[in-house]
Amino acid sequence: MTEPMTEPMTGSRAAGLPMTVPAADLPARVTIYEVGPRDGLQNEPELVPVEVKEELIRRLLSAGLPVVEATSFVHPAWVPQLADAEELMTRLGETGRGLPVLVPNERGLDRALELGCEHVAIFGSATETFARKNLNRSLDEQFAMFQPVVRRARDAGLDVRAYVSMCFGDPWEGAVPVEQVVSVGRRLLDLGASRLSLGDTIGVGTAGHVTALLAAYAEAGTPLDVLALHFHDTYGQALANVCAGLRAGVTTYDASAGGLGGCPFAKSATGNLATEDLVWLLTGLGIEHGVDLDALVQTSVWLAGHLGRPSPSAVVRALSG
Repeated sequence: MTEPMTEPMTGSRAAGLPMTVPAADLPARVTIYEVGPRDGLQNEPELVPVEVKEELIRRLLSAGLPVVEATSFVHPAWVPQLADAEELMTRLGETGRGLPVLVPNERGLDRALELGCEHVAIFGSATETFARKNLNRSLDEQFAMFQPVVRRARDAGLDVRAYVSMCFGDPWEGAVPVEQVVSVGRRLLDLGASRLSLGDTIGVGTAGHVTALLAAYAEAGTPLDVLALHFHDTYGQALANVCAGLRAGVTTYDASAGGLGGCPFAKSATGNLATEDLVWLLTGLGIEHGVDLDALVQTSVWLAGHLGRPSPSAVVRALSG
């Protein structure tokens, strides 16, 4: 077993940073894909004003987050919280054009194209039941729905990200076979998606499960640099699962500022992995991420004030208490 290399502290814990103790054979840098404004807010029961959403996105970008998913062009009846998508993107102006948005179908893509968006994402399911509940399609029918979305987006020069939900467990079906998750993900990549985000929608995954799933993708010929990992912290396993992903070589991780989030179509899905908690881990491991933790914590405290409750992020609580 390789002993970890140690380096001098880059900051003190009293100053709000962990001691940096790099571990061998981990990526030198990772990309944090911030999903707070979309996935984090979509399940909020009270409507968040569009001006608060705009300021949240601008604060997150200012804190150094390289990618901030802004909203979803979903039908307002499905997700009322995101009914202001056009207004939000218009307010963001040129900045908004470079931010990814979720498009559930061709109509959603039309709306994104009208606003000049350059990056879109589609949201598939690894299981039959969730495909029907979330998309009103069968597991196989979802690909027929996504095919023209991806084709038209790519023809227009847009980058397309694909999410796969329920990769580690489904509240209706239970355990999801690894080979089924790989099959769904491969089919989305074959449609033309450039990156695949594997989601633990209800937070039941564990480190060994993550390792097995990533190994199965590698065995199927999927380069790890096209994979991202999206963890929820329902059972407190998100950071352990990130460590498993890092050891495997995955360098993109989805996270939500302040640990906000859930899924309106899966009631057992609780908050996403908090971006602050992920930043603390990566900083301690000496992995570059480019995010200003203090600015990020201040942003989550500010947002918690607007939502009327404290942030569920452990790091936010520790540094703002």
